[in-house]
Amino acid sequence: MASAPAQQPTLTVEQTRVVLSEVIQAFSVPENAARMEEARESACNDMGKMLQLVLPVATQIQQEVIKAYGFNNEGEGVLKFARLVKMYETQDPEIAAMSVKLKSLLLPSLSTPPIGGAIPAS
Repeated sequence: MASAPAQQPTLTVEQTRVVLSEVIQAFSVPENAARMEEARESACNDMGKMLQLVLPVATQIQQEVIKAYGFNNEGEGVLKFARLVKMYETQDPEIAAMSVKLKSLLLPSLSTPPIGGAIPAS
């Protein structure tokens, strides 16, 4: 007999704000900040390496926070939380702003090539 799928936690807008705030704060904890910095340095701004090295660390940090709110302690919990945040972004400007802040913590800043794409002559 197949087991029933786990119930997805239902959070209100206010609860989602609290959890999102805690997730962002978790990245400021010295131990977590050091883990992220080490992963970023190892990735050397290579997007493939970022996915291999930085994303798993970021996922673990998020999981440590959201599991207290009923999300499972696997990657699926982070995805469900991300979907919930995305749903509330359009309804709540504070959640939208925190979501942008979280993304900036996770994604490397992208440098844009010079206009025209020309490489300056040496």
